[in-house]
Amino acid sequence: MTKHIFVTGGVASSLGKGLTASSLGRLLKARGLRVTMQKLDPYINVDPGTMNPFEHGEVYVTEDGGETDLDLGHYERFIDENLTKGSNATTGSIYTAVLAAERRGDYLGKTVQVIPHVTDEIKRRVSALAHDDVDVVITEVGGTVGDIEILPFLEAIRQFRLDVGRENVCYIHLTLVPFIGPAHEQKTKPTQHSVTELRSRGIQPHIIVCRSESPIDPALKKKISSLCDVPVEAVVNASDAESLYDIPLVLHDEGLDREVCRLLGLTDTPPDLTNWRDLVHRVKAATFPVRVGIIGKYVALPDAYLSVVESLNHAGAYHGADVKIEWMSAEDVPGLLESGAIRDLDGIVIPGGFGERGVEGKIEAAQYSREHQIPTLGLCLGLQVMTVEYARHALGLEGANSAEVDPDTPHPVIAIMADQVDVEDKGGTMRLGAYTAHLQEGSQVARIYGSTVVSERHRHRYEFNPDYRAKFEGTDFVCSGESPDGRLVEFIELRNHPFWIGTQAHPELKSRPTNPAPLFREFVAAARARAEGRNPHIIELDEANAVV
Repeated sequence: MTKHIFVTGGVASSLGKGLTASSLGRLLKARGLRVTMQKLDPYINVDPGTMNPFEHGEVYVTEDGGETDLDLGHYERFIDENLTKGSNATTGSIYTAVLAAERRGDYLGKTVQVIPHVTDEIKRRVSALAHDDVDVVITEVGGTVGDIEILPFLEAIRQFRLDVGRENVCYIHLTLVPFIGPAHEQKTKPTQHSVTELRSRGIQPHIIVCRSESPIDPALKKKISSLCDVPVEAVVNASDAESLYDIPLVLHDEGLDREVCRLLGLTDTPPDLTNWRDLVHRVKAATFPVRVGIIGKYVALPDAYLSVVESLNHAGAYHGADVKIEWMSAEDVPGLLESGAIRDLDGIVIPGGFGERGVEGKIEAAQYSREHQIPTLGLCLGLQVMTVEYARHALGLEGANSAEVDPDTPHPVIAIMADQVDVEDKGGTMRLGAYTAHLQEGSQVARIYGSTVVSERHRHRYEFNPDYRAKFEGTDFVCSGESPDGRLVEFIELRNHPFWIGTQAHPELKSRPTNPAPLFREFVAAARARAEGRNPHIIELDEANAVV
């Protein structure tokens, strides 16, 4: 029978429940177990698709088109499995399902209540992932124990243990052990109170993961064990790590996966962490500095571009490059060009986004990078502004623009997709999920992917206007990838440029630490080559003699 692990958090948000759950998933998979993951989010939005990135960070899109929480990105990157829209359930989606069932008459006229109807729907979402080909489902409960919003979720996971059998459920509680400077000691009271709050909801944690700035004293582990009623070996310390890729190794050394396997009667086969240790080694050995500017609209909140950042890190580790990210607001581009800040970059990423703000700055950056041979990768909106830039400054189409930005533009080189024209609802209605593209034989993108047929995930309403495609033909601007029916331009590139490539897709969503996304891998390679040209390696005397 499928085993279930529930991860809750207390004391404070942003302690790292998602990374802890992801790391545990990696450790269990390294033991040969089949793992999937899920996030239960307490907010009332049906999904994060309509939320401001400043509110929520990036929207992570699954293969099947789900607009989900960014923690699913951590899950996929760590366990290297494609999840589905069913891996993210919000209060809004759960209540929507319950109310729809009531309207259909499914409850036979009964009064609809939080218990049992809402809690039953939550349990149904968890059970839906327990397929025959899954050994372990790890479910993270968003929010913090004590929040009123998560009470139905806590009640549901309490009941779940009774439904499937106590031997099939493990509760892990993540808490904080702060260091109080004036007292010069770490304090366990927040952990005690958090566990007490969780127990008041009928859940006794099996394992307590203690977040701390520095390793906690063994005596504190014993104190937490005694006061929170868990074995001392089930008190796991997750102190601050050098990088997020260190976290699975830290938790393994603390015995987290071993204790989980003991509690659930899972395999005691030691995990094979060879590939992961190699990754950590490559990350730490990646020291050659490469400066990459991310020119975006939401740069004040890096989580808005979390998958982009991680994809750059994956590619950096692959090439031994320490990618130094320069966050540049698109609205500040004119000043950045004047100061030389963009000139001094080794590469530029123009990420996705919506709306008018910052678009002109992105267009200016795309023009400068095209004219000055700076490696540039455009993602979604990035492809669109690169297209607009070339139309204006290379093709002479004065006033060319995206119809999203300027509905009255004389040259709408970017236009709304035909099947989006009559769409009124904003949530879940874009072109979402994985779509196949055919790449032009001999093109740069075909060489990068090593194939002429690729699949990437999408999230957009606007596209390259096919009415203008003929105007680009015969120029250095190449529409190098298209949809199988030839209607949609999915990739563009520039001849006679080291790397000036845009894609309507979001390849960052499929990048993995041990397998970087191809476009990011080659973009960082081009950026590193530029950095090496700008900072030539000084040959040591013995090297010079060896060459001779």
